[in-house]
Amino acid sequence: MKLFANLIKSLDSTNKTTVKVAALAHYFTVASPEDKVWTIAILSHRRPPRPVNTTLLRVWANELAAIPMWLFEESYHIVGDLAETIALIIPTTKDHSDKSLSNFLQEIIALKKKTEEEKKAYLQTNWLALNYYERFVFTKLITGSFRIGVSQKLMTRALSNATGVDENVLAYKLMGNWDPNTISFQELVLEEKSGDYVSKPYPFYLAYPIEGQVSNLGDVGQWSVEHKWDGIRSQTIVRDDQLFVWSRGEELVTDKYPEFQSLLGVIPNGTVIDAEILAYREGEIGTFNDLQKRIGRKTVSAKLLQSNPVILKAYDILEWEGKDIRSKSYKDRREILEFLFEKIKDSGIPFQLSDRMVFDDWEEVTKERQLAREKRSEGLMIKRLDSTYQVGRKKGDWWKWKLEPLVIDAVLTYAMRGSGRRSNLFTDYTFALWQNNADGQPELVTFAKAYSGLTDAEFRKVDDFIKKNTMDKFGPVRSVKPQLVFEIAFEGIALSSRHKSGVATRFPRILRWRQDKKIEDANSIDDLKNMII
Repeated sequence: MKLFANLIKSLDSTNKTTVKVAALAHYFTVASPEDKVWTIAILSHRRPPRPVNTTLLRVWANELAAIPMWLFEESYHIVGDLAETIALIIPTTKDHSDKSLSNFLQEIIALKKKTEEEKKAYLQTNWLALNYYERFVFTKLITGSFRIGVSQKLMTRALSNATGVDENVLAYKLMGNWDPNTISFQELVLEEKSGDYVSKPYPFYLAYPIEGQVSNLGDVGQWSVEHKWDGIRSQTIVRDDQLFVWSRGEELVTDKYPEFQSLLGVIPNGTVIDAEILAYREGEIGTFNDLQKRIGRKTVSAKLLQSNPVILKAYDILEWEGKDIRSKSYKDRREILEFLFEKIKDSGIPFQLSDRMVFDDWEEVTKERQLAREKRSEGLMIKRLDSTYQVGRKKGDWWKWKLEPLVIDAVLTYAMRGSGRRSNLFTDYTFALWQNNADGQPELVTFAKAYSGLTDAEFRKVDDFIKKNTMDKFGPVRSVKPQLVFEIAFEGIALSSRHKSGVATRFPRILRWRQDKKIEDANSIDDLKNMII
């Protein structure tokens, strides 16, 4: 644990990528094989389930600290991180445990089935036996919240430096479903297994947002246009009579979409398709809100399959007849994809082709973009006809031209402290819109939360207002006198029975502080619903 805690301390104390990579590479050189596997798991978001709820953690830590609970809570709201608060308030020690990271994690996994008294004894014993940073890391592992500013790509680079295994090969090896409880470092990283590569996806090619006027791209005849679908970017792979579906987040999601198994026997082996997973109900593309009902489900019931079906909307093909064709032009790849679609379009599988459009002038492109919401897309993708399929985000050949966000004026009603460098400021806000109650009187109804979009100076001014105009406290939440109006932007909107307002917005954020408006000028819930197409 000491070695892992020192690693986290090194990573947490710098913003320099080279320093982080060096620290990780050193760790992967000297740590035990078991600890290496668990470290890879933790940094790639494969943490064990939380064995104790945070309420009990706070109570038990507070007992050791022997301070009033209100003081613990106030400290927590200022620090902004529960593990750090616990590490700070418990009496300090210069001791450290000789147990390894993997030993601790096995104990944490076993802890979930223990009694409450056993959990309390285990936590308090270890909190007192660990020094500050080890205690911080230990509590992070308990809470299951481990964000330290290290991406999986950065971790993979360091692992490549330490082992000599190619970074791209490692990126593939670490994708998908593997269990740190059962797999060894040799199996996970060092062994070469030909069967591993059957499901291997390609790195995704990402587009840049349009900068300036779209006409700056030059001759419109050199570009192909299609809609930017609002779903989950994916690669669907058919090899050796097996089907694999990968999300852009490098997660193997084949089991989440069992209807895609019908592609086997229809799409030939040696095919990799770049596509969007979209909700598709009653012959129409659904909203992202519809798709969310499928995302994150551990099991997909027959009822869910029927009520929330999905399709693949394909727009590119990366492998054909077992050959990597990414070096071919976009135009040539599309011709292959269209040839495939013509062969299978009457097979009844949940597979559609994203329309590729060619225009005579940019004015026509602009008009098509204005139809995006009506067609349930986010805007347009504009791709150079002779472009190859590259790796990552490259500027020049692929562009995304998203719609301007929807906007509405709303009233600030609740606030919470931020996190990190904003932990001493109220920066997480809840906003409300007007709606008539049962008596016909207007009242403010919450509809969205947002915590980005203001300058540091504006956040400080709003924070000062909140502290002077708090009407009530609900734990970390403050009810604020309704007086400030903000323009809220969001990408999408849908009816939702889960929200008090009856509406769910996608990616809400603050566009600007409307200091020129009074709360009577704010919009209503009806105004919001009228934006739904």
